Amino acid sequence: MAERTLEQPAKKWAREYETIYILRPGVETEEATKVSTRVRDVMERMGGKLTKVDTWGKRRLAYTIGKHTRGIFVYVSYVAYGDLVAELERNLRLLESVIRYQTIVVADRVDLEQVTVDTSEIEFAEIEDSDDEDDEPTTAERLGMEERVRESAEARSDESDDSDDNSDDDSDDDDNEEEEDE
Repeated sequence: MAERTLEQPAKKWAREYETIYILRPGVETEEATKVSTRVRDVMERMGGKLTKVDTWGKRRLAYTIGKHTRGIFVYVSYVAYGDLVAELERNLRLLESVIRYQTIVVADRVDLEQVTVDTSEIEFAEIEDSDDEDDEPTTAERLGMEERVRESAEARSDESDDSDDNSDDDSDDDDNEEEEDE
């Protein structure tokens, strides 16, 4: 019986993982493509299988990360051995456009050969440049000072309008006094 176990090597089980990485909000399309290419290369080189890729787009962050309040979220699901996760996270750490990432284990003891992959599910969507209202707020807006600045500017303009009106009134009074004197 001991001979039989030596002849057949033990089965190596993989795990199912999910990784979410966050890109800077103003990242160029080329940089986003570079990150997705690096993820795909690590998977191929280390023997993992991508099962799903989903670009969630630009979202608000729970807290400020490096002066960014928004980020572009990308979800990646895959089946691999543990050494792939370390290599993937090392690569994400080296890329400047990635500001955060997190990997979790979804399932243990997955047979890598039995995993089927739908090719339409593993395509990385292109990150689109957006110049709309999702831009980073200014420091004054984040601190709630934007309204105060506008209010004080409006108050100053109202005061200057009042002083202009008063000066006109004074000159009218002077004209009236001159008419009375004649």
